[in-house]
Amino acid sequence: MSAHKAKKKFGQNFLVDQNIIADIIGAIRPETDDNLVEIGPGLGALTRPLLKSLAHLHVVEIDRDIIARLEADYPQDRPDPKLIIHAGDALKFDLTSLGAPLRIVGNLPYNISSPLLFYFAEYADRITDMHFMLQNEVVERMVADYSTPAYGRLSVMLQYRFFMEKLLDVPPDSFRPAPKVNSAIVRMIPIPADQIVVKNEKLFGEIVGTAFGQRRKTLRNTLKSFLNEAEFEQLGINPQLRAENLSVAEFARIAAYVDDRGVA
Repeated sequence: MSAHKAKKKFGQNFLVDQNIIADIIGAIRPETDDNLVEIGPGLGALTRPLLKSLAHLHVVEIDRDIIARLEADYPQDRPDPKLIIHAGDALKFDLTSLGAPLRIVGNLPYNISSPLLFYFAEYADRITDMHFMLQNEVVERMVADYSTPAYGRLSVMLQYRFFMEKLLDVPPDSFRPAPKVNSAIVRMIPIPADQIVVKNEKLFGEIVGTAFGQRRKTLRNTLKSFLNEAEFEQLGINPQLRAENLSVAEFARIAAYVDDRGVA
């Protein structure tokens, strides 16, 4: 089969650095009976070494040319295929069809990485862990502490659901074609349900989104539809601060207060 040409519309950059691949597999630590799905297997840089450890591996792929390659290497008409191929868009794939607990890995397309992260977060209660390759800038935002430049809506909306850790940097020359940005590997482990401080997730998301919607303005201005001056004082939160200065716990405290008050 001829060489596959990376397709820009799918955000394809294929990992080729064998040392980086070994480091990623070492971080994932696949076990034989793991229920693991790889998002966007591409040319199989992670797929092949994962299969050396796993009894079965699910993959979700949207590119029909890559699917044809995978099917040629791993025929799907066998009674019990080691690689199970799911053709389609990962953003529309029903992860509940794979059972639980589930582990997820993947080199996520950078052009839709944030929507994918939020989509997978919806299944957090079914997931053991996730290991993703992402644009380094996105990973830095995911793990950022409050009161730092990288801290924002993405940080807050993921940190209340996951323990997250940046594992390693991946330079552009680790890929073919080389992207114009640096990449990184991040590990995400869902926080147990009984430890999640957010109760009304919809309201929490509205408050966080509103606060960061005009991030240079103070909370007094951005959250005036949620809290008045006296309520900021009651919560012990300085209304002169900006969204980036509030911790995840403080956003959760605001959401809990507004939820209990019953009026937003």
